[in-house]
Amino acid sequence: MKSSIIRLCILAFAMCIVQSCGGDDPNPTPPAKTAEELAVEALTGTGTQTWGIDGGGSVFRDGAAVTNLYSGFELVLKSGASKTYTSKNNNDIFDASGTWSFAGTNFDKFMLSGIKPVAGREISFTQNNSNLTLTFTIPAPGARINGVLAVAGNYTFNLLKK
Repeated sequence: MKSSIIRLCILAFAMCIVQSCGGDDPNPTPPAKTAEELAVEALTGTGTQTWGIDGGGSVFRDGAAVTNLYSGFELVLKSGASKTYTSKNNNDIFDASGTWSFAGTNFDKFMLSGIKPVAGREISFTQNNSNLTLTFTIPAPGARINGVLAVAGNYTFNLLKK
């Protein structure tokens, strides 16, 4: 009888060990992304994202369509240690390249480096699937090109993912 109890205890102990092994979730849930990570992903996808107006995008200045002035406009945003951007066909309001950073901690606005009229301005953005809307204001004092107040206004760029 004593050996039966010992065998039963050994069996119970072995079952506890077997039960405690394994059972790990083969697909663990990754930690939730931070607001900043989500915002970076909205702008840059998985690392680099090109946005443009060709194929159905548009540009408005003070509510009037000026898309024709930005034909072929593209904005390429890259994430990583140094967030960089390039732009082309920008009608001289964006720099050709530089860095970008978030404006504040809400992560719904960013700023571009450079010397052109958009540089240093808060650019609000909303991203929905393959669409990115940028809104910003260029005030009159910073809007001179060749001595003319050519670009002052409230802008909305409706861009498409390329």
